[in-house]
Amino acid sequence: MNRKQFLILLVLVAVIGGAGLLVNKQRQGDWQQSSSGGGQKLAGSLDVNAVTAVSVKSSAGELNLVKSGDAWVVKERGDYAANFNTIADLIRKFADVKAVQTEQIGASQYARLELQAPGDGEGKGTLVELKGKDGKALKSVVLGKKQTKKSEGGPFGGGEFPVGRWVRDTASKDTVVVTSEQFSDAEPKPENWLDKEFLKVEKLKSIAVAYATNAASGWQVARETEGGEWKLAGLKPNEQVDTNKLTALGSPLSSPTFTDVVADPKPEKLGLDKPATLTLVTFDGFTYTVKAGTASGDNYPFTISVAGSFPAARTAGKDEKPEDKAKLDKDFADAQKKLTDKLASEQKFAKWTYLVSKWTLDSVLKSRSDFLAEKKDEAKPGEAKPVTK
Repeated sequence: MNRKQFLILLVLVAVIGGAGLLVNKQRQGDWQQSSSGGGQKLAGSLDVNAVTAVSVKSSAGELNLVKSGDAWVVKERGDYAANFNTIADLIRKFADVKAVQTEQIGASQYARLELQAPGDGEGKGTLVELKGKDGKALKSVVLGKKQTKKSEGGPFGGGEFPVGRWVRDTASKDTVVVTSEQFSDAEPKPENWLDKEFLKVEKLKSIAVAYATNAASGWQVARETEGGEWKLAGLKPNEQVDTNKLTALGSPLSSPTFTDVVADPKPEKLGLDKPATLTLVTFDGFTYTVKAGTASGDNYPFTISVAGSFPAARTAGKDEKPEDKAKLDKDFADAQKKLTDKLASEQKFAKWTYLVSKWTLDSVLKSRSDFLAEKKDEAKPGEAKPVTK
């Protein structure tokens, strides 16, 4: 290679290198690393007590949590009660979390870090707004891409795990931060924000099940004492109960849970226009009437109403002493108050239609024949018994 060819080669290398730098600069866009570092609070001097609404939006949907009086409700679930502890935890995270890294970037880099607000094109993040009484945002941020770290082997193998998250304050023109908090619960899933406190059926005395589409499959059981054996009503002379199957009934709805609330229930679409009806009566005077619709996936549509009938006065014992009367009267009054308080608390659930898991109701949504012992095949006179191998 002569001198002239060598010079031409150097020029080509310089041109190609310069082009590469130009392309790289275009890819980098407005990216510049800040010298300010981390440490500042994400939400500044946010007054957590001034927050009266929380909005969460992403490409997956929208969630609005609103303070109504002294309570919080989930707007997307017909203003059903929200879990205050979950909301308070999220607000505290925004108020307390600090940046561990601060960067100066331009809008051209938002998509790459998933910091675009929902509806602003590609690279959408999750927009979270904490609002005050006037409906204006006290703090508005976009939660972006999670920052991950590689795991070096270990007993469960290698891979990546999240260690932080990119966050953009919408009020800031070109500053984004990384926080160690990942805000994993900040998702627009209304079912995750509901107050899951539910009724509790105790001291069950009897169960009756009726089917709107098959009356013959209905049944009723009762027991004489709390914890006693269930007895199937209407047992015919040629019928024998399978006691193991009756025992498996246990105490339905003693600690039920629900997975979601149906915001706009249509009975005919949920099978609640022709439901299975459960009537549960307790020894202490409660009557629970449950209607279960057609199962969909892992859940039944479910409604419930609660009534109570409690003695108005205490019947004195045969050998009751006058000096014991005051204490016994007080104990009776205290017990009655607990019952009436429980009734008032549980009657509020009648307003809603729930989705409850199948395991909550499958033990009772059975046919009467399911509780009967199987009849053994008997050979007729003159016929040989079947030979089994």
